[in-house]
Amino acid sequence: MSDDLELQESDEQDLFEHLRIVVDKGQALLRIDKFLMNRVENASRNRIQNAIIAGTVLVNGQQIKASYKVKPSDIISVVLPHPPRDTEVYPENIPLDILYEDDDLLVVNKPAGMVVHPGYNNYTGTLVNALVYHFSSFPQLPGNDGRPGLVHRIDKDTSGLLVVGKNEWALTYLAKQFFDHSISRKYLALAWGDITEDGTVTGYIGRSVKDRKVMAVYDDPDKGKWSVTHYHVLERLGYVTLIECQLETGRTHQIRAHMQSIGHPLFNDVIYGGDRILKGTVFTKYKQFVENCFALLPRQALHAQSLGFIHPTSRKSMAFSTPLPDDFRLCLEKWRGYVSSDLNFSI
Repeated sequence: MSDDLELQESDEQDLFEHLRIVVDKGQALLRIDKFLMNRVENASRNRIQNAIIAGTVLVNGQQIKASYKVKPSDIISVVLPHPPRDTEVYPENIPLDILYEDDDLLVVNKPAGMVVHPGYNNYTGTLVNALVYHFSSFPQLPGNDGRPGLVHRIDKDTSGLLVVGKNEWALTYLAKQFFDHSISRKYLALAWGDITEDGTVTGYIGRSVKDRKVMAVYDDPDKGKWSVTHYHVLERLGYVTLIECQLETGRTHQIRAHMQSIGHPLFNDVIYGGDRILKGTVFTKYKQFVENCFALLPRQALHAQSLGFIHPTSRKSMAFSTPLPDDFRLCLEKWRGYVSSDLNFSI
């Protein structure tokens, strides 16, 4: 996969269509669902009405009903799920670790190494290929075209939870929660350095001017998109720290770029410099120990552990979590063993 597409893989902003429409002064009174059908590309009346019911269509900052009639100078804000749906996505019988599934959605535990959506030089073996195969047995109902709907993503080499919409209504309702940042998402990460206290990283994330593969954190709003990550210290292991990260926004490489920006890149993160020995001793034994940890966990130490949201139909609060995968767990146990040995390290 190309470097550009690797960055796009996790850019959640691309999954939403956000429109702001100012109604012309000469506009005659017209139902808003009919009005928007003429203004929103490829939007069916059903899609528009679902968005209105879900509360993703606002007029002058207020929720409205489908029967509302637009008036001159009204300001209309529209947020719609807009996932890329490649017509050439082929179903593949790839096993999926599905934690939950009903008529509206499913929650899947993605393994590290699996790309979420097909892209250049990467048309097979993706999560979407697997989901298309899984969805092939679904009945063809209104609002369900047999394709998985993505409202968020995680990087190829990040493991963990994703929620997938199975119909237009579920997509729209989930999209509103992601757009409003009301979805609860927590990640476990192993970062270089001794992090002594909890904190929050903010800034505008955009492509680095030095390396297009890397996202950088800027103070200038013209250079990127606003981002917020809260981190909580779970376990201090001397030269590395296990942290829990909670996202308010979903920018490309957000946790990886944020932690690198404060001097704590994720362990074995090749793109952000975590694949080198950044803390510790100069002894050969320690170098060999870290290299063994890299071999156990040949990717960035990042796992999307928990996910919480409101169900589109039942309106009940749902929460899911998944344990660390074996590679992350074994690496963490190795660090714990190293720290606990008086011969090696003393905090």
